[in-house]
Amino acid sequence: MFARIACRYDLANRLLSGGMDLWWRRQLVRAVDRGTPRDVLDLATGSGDVAFALSDRLFYSKSIVGIDFCQPMLDEAETKKANAGADRHPRVTFRQGDGMALPLPDASFDAITIAFGLRNMADRHRSLSEMRRGLRPGGRLYILEFSQPYRWFQPVYFFYLRHVLPAVAGLVTRDRAAYVYLNETIEEFPGRDALAEEIKAAGFASVSATPMTFGIVALHEARA
Repeated sequence: MFARIACRYDLANRLLSGGMDLWWRRQLVRAVDRGTPRDVLDLATGSGDVAFALSDRLFYSKSIVGIDFCQPMLDEAETKKANAGADRHPRVTFRQGDGMALPLPDASFDAITIAFGLRNMADRHRSLSEMRRGLRPGGRLYILEFSQPYRWFQPVYFFYLRHVLPAVAGLVTRDRAAYVYLNETIEEFPGRDALAEEIKAAGFASVSATPMTFGIVALHEARA
């Protein structure tokens, strides 16, 4: 599915979020920056937007690795990197990999980020456990993901998800079915407190959740 929409993925994100995805990403990068990590993994990196944003802000980091299961999305990321110029993101590298069986040794990173990718893991516990394995002691996990909105906002939000989003996305990407899937996974995804418990069950400590934009998105931070 992601292979089908890879070439129009970024455009659809801008339109469907009203540009809010840029602000959400900035909040993620600022949170990571506070921990001053040297080695960072961006899991489910897609077209590389988070990896590039980390590269622009985390000037002190040694390496930023983007991993994704979908090669056409990684191709888009590599194209962006090439178009930015050889000197723009020299520390950023991309590789294909499964988020439920990371091709990495234990304790490889100081920080792991995943933005809007946890919903797409067939087994969240297995994926979260792999992230825990990949972090060094005291390392940090940052999960930016859709969440359940504040109760008063739910009628408006779910109407948008069920009716407006698939129609607009279908016009932009010519793949309405992909965004019906998006709507369904968002509605079924656990709220902030429930996801925090899932993160703890995977071996993390000190889990916090920050809601954004009426609760439709949350940033979870956890310590290994």
